Amino acid sequence: MLHHISIPASDPRHVSEVLAELMKGRSYPFPGPVSGAFMAVSGDPHGTMIEVYPAAVVLEPGKGDDGPTFVDTIKSGGGAPPASTAFHALVSVPREREEIECIGAREGWLTKYIGRGVPGRPPVFHVIEVWIENRLMLEVVSQEMAAGYAQVLQFARLDQHFGMGSVG
Repeated sequence: MLHHISIPASDPRHVSEVLAELMKGRSYPFPGPVSGAFMAVSGDPHGTMIEVYPAAVVLEPGKGDDGPTFVDTIKSGGGAPPASTAFHALVSVPREREEIECIGAREGWLTKYIGRGVPGRPPVFHVIEVWIENRLMLEVVSQEMAAGYAQVLQFARLDQHFGMGSVG
C-alpha cells in the first residue's frame, strides 16, 4: 500500500492546499529540512499524505547510514528543474468525478477523464488526469472509479490476460 509520495511544485503551498481539498483533508507546512515544503494530509486511516516540495529541490542519497539529503538544484548551480516528469501516481479521493473536474478547471490545470487499458480495445478502468501546474500528472479517481481499478489489478485477472498460470 502506498501511504505517501512527494512531488515538486512551483507553488508548494497552493498545490498542497488544492490536493488537500481534493482529499477532503488539510494542508500543513512540512516539518523538516526543506524550507517552503507543505504536505496534503487526508486524515484517512492509512495516513495518506502528499508531500509537496519546491520544484528545484531534489533528493540525493545520504552518506553512510544518513538519510537523504535535500538539494536545491538552482542554489547548487544545477540549473532549473525539468518542465515535466515521467512520474505519476493514482490517488483515490472522497469526491465524485464532477467535483474533481471542477477543482482542476478552477485551477486552470489540464483535467481529462480518460480510459485506461490496451490500445484499440475498450478501457478497463477510468481515471481523471489532473495535471498539477500543467506539468505533473496525478490520476485522481472517485471511490467508485478506484473499485473498478482494483478489480482489474487482481492476480487472477492479470494471469489470465497475460497467459500465466498460477505462480504461487
